[in-house]
Amino acid sequence: MNQKRIFGPLLTLLGIGGLIYGAILFLDEQQGDWKTTLVFFVLGLIFFSSGLGLIKRTDDKS
Repeated sequence: MNQKRIFGPLLTLLGIGGLIYGAILFLDEQQGDWKTTLVFFVLGLIFFSSGLGLIKRTDDKS
């Protein structure tokens, strides 16, 4: 079982979730400060880009 085929989509979904939550924090002025919002945006971007990279570089060996 190839672990890259599992972690690629998982990291991509976590990245999308982090970016969406960061956007929610950015739009809601009562819930979070700018440091928390920035952390969620940066982590979401890192997870999203690494997940896409794993999906892109994993070749299908059948």
